[in-house]
Amino acid sequence: MEKLPEKMPLTSHLEELRKTILLSMVGLIVGVVVAAFFVDPILGYLAAPIGGLENLHAIEVTETMSVYMRVALLGGLIVALPWILFQIFRFIGKGLKSSEKRSIFLALPFAIILFLAGVAFAFYVMLPASLGFFQEILNVTTAIRINSYFGFTTNLLFWIGASFQLPLIFFILTKVGLVNHRMLLKGWRVAIVAIAVLAAVITPTGDPINMLIFMVPLFVLYLLSIVLSLLAGKPAQTHEKEE
Repeated sequence: MEKLPEKMPLTSHLEELRKTILLSMVGLIVGVVVAAFFVDPILGYLAAPIGGLENLHAIEVTETMSVYMRVALLGGLIVALPWILFQIFRFIGKGLKSSEKRSIFLALPFAIILFLAGVAFAFYVMLPASLGFFQEILNVTTAIRINSYFGFTTNLLFWIGASFQLPLIFFILTKVGLVNHRMLLKGWRVAIVAIAVLAAVITPTGDPINMLIFMVPLFVLYLLSIVLSLLAGKPAQTHEKEE
């Protein structure tokens, strides 16, 4: 018989949450320290769509340091992502059965892959399309500030990478019992509206072409979420029938 999760008092849950946040922050700090040694090549790589760092301009004295820390933080987050996700899944797993815990931890590699896929999509598809739109809208020469470019780029990479976690989020919510595939199927119209709003917020340009570029893969991810929700719900239904 499958072992049920032990009931814990509220204080124990709060202590576990504190421990999870603390360990995640430690992992992030370590990741930032590691990424700090590679900021220069990362800067060069991220500046490739604009033609290199030589095409960017700094106006304020502290502008380059701000960019350095911003890129180190994003790089550190990517380095520490497996550790942070492990801590989050470990905390969620405290209230789940053994089989549900295994499913959650098996989802960890896919969470990392989806985030990196979102970052790659943002860098190779969204970023060039957005830069082209901004630079050609008035057909004038643009002197781009280094702080503006890297703030724009890092925000785009992070938020689109985070949005690619949608299938895993619904998978976990199904495992916890908060949603199921039928709810997701019935709510596809609401999902389209939500995706459109999300695309309007995250997409740096307001034109419908760039929004559509972002909405299409996000809706595909929503369809994938339905499939994962169905797969996540099947073991629970089988277990209920056996009982």
